[in-house]
Amino acid sequence: MNIKSLLLGSAAALIAVSGARAADAVTVAEPEPAEYVKICDVYGAGYFYIPGTETCLRIGGYVRYDIGLGDVGSFDGAKSFDHQDGDQQDTWKKNARFTFKTWTGQETDLGTLKTYTEMRFNFGNSNGYGTVVSGNPAVDKGVTVKFAWIQLGGLRVGKDESAFDTFIGYAGSVIQDTLVPYGDFDTNVVQYYFDAGNGFSAVASLEEGSGVVGTIDSYVPHVVGGVKYTQGWGAITGVVAYDSNYEEVAGKVRLDIKPMDNLSLFIMGGYGTDDNLNDDAGNVIDAHGRGFYKQWSGNWAVWGGGTYTINEKTSFNAQLSYDEGKNFGVAANIAYEIVKGLKITAEVDYLHLGEDSVTNFTKADKENSVGGILRFQRSF
Repeated sequence: MNIKSLLLGSAAALIAVSGARAADAVTVAEPEPAEYVKICDVYGAGYFYIPGTETCLRIGGYVRYDIGLGDVGSFDGAKSFDHQDGDQQDTWKKNARFTFKTWTGQETDLGTLKTYTEMRFNFGNSNGYGTVVSGNPAVDKGVTVKFAWIQLGGLRVGKDESAFDTFIGYAGSVIQDTLVPYGDFDTNVVQYYFDAGNGFSAVASLEEGSGVVGTIDSYVPHVVGGVKYTQGWGAITGVVAYDSNYEEVAGKVRLDIKPMDNLSLFIMGGYGTDDNLNDDAGNVIDAHGRGFYKQWSGNWAVWGGGTYTINEKTSFNAQLSYDEGKNFGVAANIAYEIVKGLKITAEVDYLHLGEDSVTNFTKADKENSVGGILRFQRSF
């Protein structure tokens, strides 16, 4: 009896010890709490907090496909090789583009810290795949850094477009808005934006320019200044630019109005000097008297147009332009949003060539030229 009790007691003890060791071996650590992406609605729709930071990020862009024909604008002069007789033949002009954009925002003791970047990847009929080109859309067939700037409060530095164009506004909502050009675009900048309240704002910009004629050739930058008054009826804006290379001055004044909820109109006039666009021997530096800012022919030019919203999916856009060199451009299109985020635009363009060809973007070589563009764009 004693032996039986001893054996039973020993077995029970061994089972207890084994169970305790087994329990220790399978102890599972508590799972780490998941960190979910939070929506950031401070700067508008589409922003979210980068996990572990106070920075809000938005990602977007578009995919675009353009089909062009005719002789006007960046779609002129498309050629193909005729394999039968060896000649160059007119053909369709195509361009596919993917654009990737980022926005960031964060509140600091010195104001809002923002960045904006935009990369464009193009592939066209005569592409330069893998090359880096900036500026002229007629030759941008590689990769371009369109925007890459940092802004703290009102101070902005980096790659932008000139305040001579961004602050006063582009010339309407047509695709070919530079049949009579209204200023060059790409440049590195140091800018300050000032909001005085009650609709008044201003900008001062130091700019490097771009291109053979436009890039500064000393430590003296180009200078742009502008003022704007905005109300519910529209806006009045003026900008003045100093070209430090040739000591020339150009300016533009613009009026925007909204006579109806579905109609917006604008008119913009420009004036610029060109007395110094000659070298010491009296030879013309630029055949058309253009600096970085005064891109039109002669001293003055005017642009006007507007947008009429037909319904929530369809709009009609038109623009007229004319300069002292007697160049006259007409552009009109219908833009239709097939589904949300996908838009198709059909545009017709006309250019009457005056005393000279005035733009890097337009290479029409006859007195009257007509062209058209069909654009598909998926924005996200």
